[in-house]
Amino acid sequence: MEHIAAQLATTSANIQFDRADPVTQQGFTQLPNFILRDPKLSVGAKVVYAMFISYGWHNNFCFPGQEKLAADMGLTRPRVTQLIGELEAAGLITIQRRGQGKTNIYVIHFQVKRPGDKTPRGKQAYLKK
Repeated sequence: MEHIAAQLATTSANIQFDRADPVTQQGFTQLPNFILRDPKLSVGAKVVYAMFISYGWHNNFCFPGQEKLAADMGLTRPRVTQLIGELEAAGLITIQRRGQGKTNIYVIHFQVKRPGDKTPRGKQAYLKK
């Protein structure tokens, strides 16, 4: 009996994928609507949030330095630092600084809060009405 791999090697495929499609080549990142529609966040901060999700989604962890973020976004490192600060001030991320020469650990918060709520996003979630 012949192994199926030998048969498959000589069989023409009846379905072919165009590998030029960037979604199948590079994947995609979903951004929560409460981030996308938040008028208080700059476009740059929204992109940094999306980049964090992109880096860590499938691995549950990642180690992007600010230099990598800047290069991937086409921005300067000081600008990326400002945008990360904006996300931290909004309570959307928590930064755990590990010291000189090491990348920070970023905890991404997915919770939505009511305006004026002072509870950290990582502690309790609220939905906007």
